[in-house]
Amino acid sequence: MKIALIGAGLIGQSIAHLLRETGDYDVVVFDRDAHALELLEAQGIPTRRVDSADANALRLALQGFDALLNAMPYYLAVTVATAAKAAGVHYFDLTEDVRATHAIREIADNSSHAFMPQCGLAPGFIGIVAHDLAKRFAEVREVKMRVGALPEFPTNALKYNLTWSIDGLINEYCQPCEAIRDGSTQWVQPLEGLEHFSLDGTEYEAFNTSGGLGTLCETLAGKVEMLDYKSVRYPGHRELMKFLLDDLRMSSDRDGLKAMLRRAVPATVQDVVLVFVTATGMRDGRLMQDVFTRKIFAKNICGAPMSAIQITTAGAICAELDLFREGVLPQSGFIRQEQVPLEAFLANRFGRLYEGASTLGVVRQLEAA
Repeated sequence: MKIALIGAGLIGQSIAHLLRETGDYDVVVFDRDAHALELLEAQGIPTRRVDSADANALRLALQGFDALLNAMPYYLAVTVATAAKAAGVHYFDLTEDVRATHAIREIADNSSHAFMPQCGLAPGFIGIVAHDLAKRFAEVREVKMRVGALPEFPTNALKYNLTWSIDGLINEYCQPCEAIRDGSTQWVQPLEGLEHFSLDGTEYEAFNTSGGLGTLCETLAGKVEMLDYKSVRYPGHRELMKFLLDDLRMSSDRDGLKAMLRRAVPATVQDVVLVFVTATGMRDGRLMQDVFTRKIFAKNICGAPMSAIQITTAGAICAELDLFREGVLPQSGFIRQEQVPLEAFLANRFGRLYEGASTLGVVRQLEAA
């Protein structure tokens, strides 16, 4: 299968290495950053310099490929998806942006090719888990989805390091968030809904952020009383971000905020990804709760060091591409994350990267108090 991968950043590099390692995919990486492409070329990965913001140039470059994987920032998703449709190739991306996903759904209408956005960690894997848990109940009361991409060794006041797209990070902190309350879909504000919990002796906080639910609000509409997604951070992070975004009004100056964070907050590859999903409902006449938790740490993959966020994000989109190639997923139109069977995902060679983690608790049943 011939794959065009657009985006030569850290996640794109990880995807390229994972796919190449299998020998089942012929991967060419597109980007306009010559230096990033040179780094990949030096590792034996074919590249092509293409302007990712030019839909026509991208359409022409896609001739002869079977599928396009988009690892670019969220604001380029619609442009890249439009080029994929014009070129007649299947499309997969990692976007967390709600508006971009709605636009891609329209692009996918009546298409003979597949369009599958949100193929990363959150949205992505987290939605696959939540939907699987929800299906186990005759009546679903509550589904809570919590994900954190965190430094393993926090040292600054934010207790945070840059581990993934800074554009995506700012976007999820600034955009309205979908949720279901009392059976009705609602919009809630980012950085609100603060809660605290502990796991394995470590204290965390969680709060609303945008995009993590993917299309679950629509899929579970009328089937669940309460559904929400929150990002997990170490205590104190949310208060400082709220000060920057609201009190200093940096939410209206995203370029300034991005420059500030890049200047002051170091990146790290020593990170940990926390996945924590709970579902509560009625089963066999009893009120029950199912829980799914994982901790994934940075480690060497394919002979190269990868951060936890690289492993989980790249691993997820590669697993879904694999499942698509094997015919497990629909072969045309818009594909939701919750159409991916959790069992098939975890059994996949890339999905097993989640199983190779420190397992806090496999899916287990707890009787609700």
